[in-house]
Amino acid sequence: MRIAAGLIFASAVSLCASGEAWSQAAATKGAAVPQMAPASAPAPAPAKAACANQNALGIARVVEIDTTGGPGFGFEHFKQLDFLRDKEVVLTFDDGPWPLNTPSVLKTLAEECTTGVFFPIGKHSTYYPEILKQVAAAGHTVGSHTWSHATLTNKKLTEQQRKDEIEKGFSAVKWALGASPSPFFRFPALQHPPEMVTYLGTRNIAMFSCDLDSFDFKARNAQQVIDVTMKKLDKLGKGIILMHDFHKHTAEALPELLHRLKAGGYKVVKMIAKAPVQTIAQYDEEVLKDAKLPTVSSRPVSSVVQTISE
Repeated sequence: MRIAAGLIFASAVSLCASGEAWSQAAATKGAAVPQMAPASAPAPAPAKAACANQNALGIARVVEIDTTGGPGFGFEHFKQLDFLRDKEVVLTFDDGPWPLNTPSVLKTLAEECTTGVFFPIGKHSTYYPEILKQVAAAGHTVGSHTWSHATLTNKKLTEQQRKDEIEKGFSAVKWALGASPSPFFRFPALQHPPEMVTYLGTRNIAMFSCDLDSFDFKARNAQQVIDVTMKKLDKLGKGIILMHDFHKHTAEALPELLHRLKAGGYKVVKMIAKAPVQTIAQYDEEVLKDAKLPTVSSRPVSSVVQTISE
């Protein structure tokens, strides 16, 4: 399943093309449908609080990405924009939001006063919008990872269905956040159909591969996630790290992994977008139609129950 596709990509099989196994067994939660926020302005950044942990990993620098033309990041597929310095890393997390695991990842990142780039699945975002809001509120960068985690190189999908997966994913994340996310996108399984690479370029959406894959979706335990990641990182010396906030082992591994990064002299780079993604109204409307109506009335008691005699 791991084939590197694309006119500007290396033809060798990617070392970090993850299977990104995930579950579709969750039942959609009934949720009140919020008003769609305008896409013209990003959500305001939260005020920066002082870090209580003096030995925290922290954030070494912040880079702003102009996504015009759809730049690509992650040396396994995109070799033109090698912006990381020696001993710098970008922490990325796919397939969320998910109960317990995503909040655990957020807690660890907060304790180390550091940051990540999250690529949530559209459906998961509609299941747990409150968790995704916590990701954004903590100051992390939020992109998208398609609507249903469909592998876009699947020949059974038409070109329009591939575009639908991309666009509805962004609209679902926007619905969950109440504001447009960053124009950052990661292909499921890191499989990049050339025509979709071209399409994302026309949409001014940046594409993310990785420099190294933690293979946390294959891990038997947290220690294996740590060992695999550090072995690859120590060999490369820097890189965009692919992990999954969907997986329990990743959440369990993260505290020790971040300690190992700190001890090894690694520094975290935060990536933010110059402007939010511009979603397409058609897909915004589709997400609203798919969202279930609230199962419990949100009206105040006084408007529902009135004493007319006593």
